[in-house]
Amino acid sequence: MKTQQLLRVATVQFQHQPGNKTYNLDCIHGFITQAAQKKVKILALPEMCITGYWHVPKLPDTDVYALSETLHDSPSLAPIRQRAIELGMLIGVGLIEKGLDGKCYNTWVACMPDGQLHAHRKLHAFEHPVIQSGDSYTVFDTPWGVKVGILICWDNNLIENPRATALLGADIILAPHQTGGTNSSSPYGMKRIPLHLWENRKQNPQALMNAFQGENGRDWLLRWLPSRAHDNGVFYLFSNGVGRDDDEVRTGNAMIIDPYGRIIQETAAIENDMVIADLDLSLLPDSNGRRWLMGRRPELYQILNTSMGYETDIHQVRFASQSIPFMKKEIRSQ
Repeated sequence: MKTQQLLRVATVQFQHQPGNKTYNLDCIHGFITQAAQKKVKILALPEMCITGYWHVPKLPDTDVYALSETLHDSPSLAPIRQRAIELGMLIGVGLIEKGLDGKCYNTWVACMPDGQLHAHRKLHAFEHPVIQSGDSYTVFDTPWGVKVGILICWDNNLIENPRATALLGADIILAPHQTGGTNSSSPYGMKRIPLHLWENRKQNPQALMNAFQGENGRDWLLRWLPSRAHDNGVFYLFSNGVGRDDDEVRTGNAMIIDPYGRIIQETAAIENDMVIADLDLSLLPDSNGRRWLMGRRPELYQILNTSMGYETDIHQVRFASQSIPFMKKEIRSQ
């Protein structure tokens, strides 16, 4: 399949309503219509945008299962899948999946122009005790001659995941999130955005914009997100929630990053928005990260597959209120 040199993509930030699938799907279809009008071929929407996100940790088990949908007969995905076929577009959306194994997953689904669904289960899920973590990477071909990978939110925090996704052939990584304004226990990690800034956004929009662009929003992303693209020689499409999400405030910051780690399009909006860019696919072959991948020495990297003995349940890591003991394992050089 011949690779076209320019590929138009879009990534979205929007504020969902908790558990209100009708409202959320209306927003999603509105973005699909806008993207179609702009001749977009790949559209990325946020993590769990169909079901809502941060209210889920407070739900009883039965309510989480009630929100979940099996993918093959999902009433939410069916019309999105049909629009992907009609529009010749990859449309990616997030929801709570009820797997055929009866377990729930935080899943993001790429609906393809040929009717296929490529579903990625979040590898590091912490949203609710009944939501399980996935166990495989997701990389697939597209009609535009490039491969696409998916990593959901926390998946991107561990550098091994984008590296593995790139090694599996991904040219573009779709990165749906619900982040910004979260309360890290690390002293210099991300902290909450004060709720009053969101509530007073009409009276003082600049104060909220400053917070979204500051150390708990965009500045935090810039510490690590562009390096994921640069070091692996891939394009990154960062999608996110925006606005109040239960007791936290998402910071939006939807952006598109090229294989050199350069932001080629982003938004500073404090409300729903979509950013669009034409990816120059000719940048991929000679990008630093892609060249560096060819200089790898896999025989040195066995430690990456070695349990160090301090690996801990993801819920404990995510919600720890104090430091977790970190014990280094002695590894004999070979």
